[in-house]
Amino acid sequence: MRLTDIRHCEVRPGRLVEWTLDPGAAAAVEGLPDDSRPPAYIQESHIRTSRSVREDGLFVPTWIGVCFDLPGRAELDVLQDALHAWTLRHETLRSGFAWSGPAGDEIARFTLGSEDVRLHREQVGDFTDEAALAEHLQKRFDTVADALRWPNFIYAAVLRDDSTSVYMAFDHSNVDAYSLQNIPAALHELYAAVAAGRSPQQEPVASYVDFCQAERADADKLDENHDIVVRWREFIKNCGGQLPNFPVDLGVDTDGGLPRQKALCEPLVDADDAEAFEAYCRPYGGSLVGVLAATALIALEIEGEPVFRTVVPFHTRVRSRWSDSVGWYVGGAPVEIPLAEVHDFHGALENAHAELRANRRLARTPLERVLRLIGTDFRPTSPDLYSLVSYLDARDVPGSGQWAEQKVYGLVRVSYGDRVCVWVNRLHEGLWFACRYPDTEIAHENLSRYATRLREVITSVARQG
Repeated sequence: MRLTDIRHCEVRPGRLVEWTLDPGAAAAVEGLPDDSRPPAYIQESHIRTSRSVREDGLFVPTWIGVCFDLPGRAELDVLQDALHAWTLRHETLRSGFAWSGPAGDEIARFTLGSEDVRLHREQVGDFTDEAALAEHLQKRFDTVADALRWPNFIYAAVLRDDSTSVYMAFDHSNVDAYSLQNIPAALHELYAAVAAGRSPQQEPVASYVDFCQAERADADKLDENHDIVVRWREFIKNCGGQLPNFPVDLGVDTDGGLPRQKALCEPLVDADDAEAFEAYCRPYGGSLVGVLAATALIALEIEGEPVFRTVVPFHTRVRSRWSDSVGWYVGGAPVEIPLAEVHDFHGALENAHAELRANRRLARTPLERVLRLIGTDFRPTSPDLYSLVSYLDARDVPGSGQWAEQKVYGLVRVSYGDRVCVWVNRLHEGLWFACRYPDTEIAHENLSRYATRLREVITSVARQG
């Protein structure tokens, strides 16, 4: 899906309605016994980082979300029943965390029973101005879908005579991009079923909370001499003792506090060029490898770095039972692409392929566990632990062929941060580029140059390959 921020996702005026977890349902967690299933390492790191940044005096929203259109003016009771049915499928949405322990520094899970899940609907009112509506939605999402509160999700609908825009925002601890991509088709199906008077037929979905327990148990079997830990230790040493940032000048004042961010979101190339680029890169692992190779060459052009270092995210849904589950199923793999003896795209492609082949498996082990074993204490000061370059092919997602017509967008919050996050998504219409980076003049110049050159490299390979 096209990733963007709330201000650039075709927000249109209409009557706004919002749903949150009913206050009575939220109060039901008081006195619940602890859920023995621990948070995933990535969840724990996220929550601790959010608290650390908040204690430094800065509120940094970390929600992500999705928006899409339903045809016509939605029936609110029908839409509410569809949202409720979808929410019940995913246990992580009714599971949260509280600080505990003698020092108040331990994290304990609680999980609300499905019978206590109810949605509260509020008629907010009519909006005639797009900017005012976008501002309101962003503030509401910031307030409700917050890492340090529970419940931390919110749904909204903007009703018009010809269409209804649905917005769903969650703190990142509950969802990832794969989770968001499955929502539009699922909600369309549920809405149609309820509207037709049918009881929604839903197959059981595996619980992310169960996954968290299993993944953590596996990760805790590692020791400091495991080859995964050794590889990460070497990578961090090569990065100067830190996790990598994007290797271009970002103009960030290291003593000036966390800078504001800016977003750059735009089409990259059309479907024909995307397919030709994929065909050229396929023998080496496909478009992900090609995007990394192109990025490495462009960083060399801009900054002259002989080795491109980044972290590449991969999903950790290694078994089919997790494929439809909502959760944060993501790990990172360290990548180092040497360029000193590379003279063209093909050479960079070969080196990128070798790196991914050697290191992709590392993404299955939570980095947060590895860092504890290394003994590296990165005090969290930014919501992004490292810069990343991500590639995702969404064409096989159910309903993706209708995303353009349904105005489907993935929403990322752009607030504060000193890292660069790059997402390249393959859609039926071609490649979509999104980037979040520090809002400085130098960073804007270099990231705009990077996006332009990435388009040029992909187009050149596609048309000459």
